[in-house]
Amino acid sequence: MANTITRRGFMAATAAAGVAAAAGSAWSAEDAVPVGVALVGGAHIHTPGFINTLRARKDLAVKAVWDHDQQRADNRAKALGGVAVVNDVARIFDDPQIKAVIICSETNRHRDLVLAAAKGGKHIFAEKPLGITGKESREMADAIDAAEVLFSTGYFMRGGAQVLFLREQVQKGNFGKITRVRGSNCHEGSLGHWFDTEWRWMADPKIAGCGGFGDLGTHSLDILMWLMGDIETVTADIKVVTGNYGDCDESGEALIRFKNGVTGTLAAGWVDRADPVPLLISGTEGHAAIMNGQVYFKSTKVSGAEGQPWKQLSKALPHAFEMFLNAVVGKEPRMLVTPQEAAARVVAMEAMYQANKERAWVKVG
Repeated sequence: MANTITRRGFMAATAAAGVAAAAGSAWSAEDAVPVGVALVGGAHIHTPGFINTLRARKDLAVKAVWDHDQQRADNRAKALGGVAVVNDVARIFDDPQIKAVIICSETNRHRDLVLAAAKGGKHIFAEKPLGITGKESREMADAIDAAEVLFSTGYFMRGGAQVLFLREQVQKGNFGKITRVRGSNCHEGSLGHWFDTEWRWMADPKIAGCGGFGDLGTHSLDILMWLMGDIETVTADIKVVTGNYGDCDESGEALIRFKNGVTGTLAAGWVDRADPVPLLISGTEGHAAIMNGQVYFKSTKVSGAEGQPWKQLSKALPHAFEMFLNAVVGKEPRMLVTPQEAAARVVAMEAMYQANKERAWVKVG
């Protein structure tokens, strides 16, 4: 692959360029050549926000936009300030000036686009979930790893100050032997008909890979697995509530057995008016819950942790998309989601849907 830039090589080359540039007395950040990127698919609901982020950065230049829907491609290109639209996505993957791609297509198009991007040596940000199935997600993860390119996906909850603080307490052992964890990620999208028009594909499991439970649940699933590790078995109850989107599921609850012995529960869906407790951790020496935007923390191992709102939180990190872009331009690659992590979440979620269908416990993996 003549145009391939490896993860290690790209970071080293960028760092070297920065040192050389810094040696010149007349150099400034404005003089740096922006790194070329491309938008590959603009279907995802987060695309407009990503476009705003891209437009605000001076260290990146969006070279091209592609979407199988011509009108959507034109609209995204216009929103980016008049970027060129290409009809053949292969032109992006073959262009040596384009170092990274942002894949915001429908999920059922991820596999072909991700594999082509990896083959072309492009750094990849692909919206979640990585794939429709666990099998194709692992195939993509292996291809990305083999290409040695940078990768991340939209698990932005990892960078929150509250989650970072609680992960630190888990790692320090301040909960003692953890017995149970609970994650919840819910909104009123179905009740509010959020997916009636432009985002209708997200309520079609054949295109999106899942419905409301998987769409939102994958974020909290990522946090639970980030805290507790791999999953052994799952069972779940996933359902249609309003029928606004036909047989597309809108709500669900899963029970999880982690390999470390912890019991977890996961709630997610589009039919909740509020989601006041997105995360709870309980152990023999401590307890914590994020409630209405505050962390309530109790631990026998931490002075002053008596269950009241805890103010000494970790510093929040930038959004997952920002951290990927930072890595692409040569900054420290902080908190990037690995391809194998992204695939593992799809594997676990797929098992939950299977468990719901079979009304049984299902082994993950």
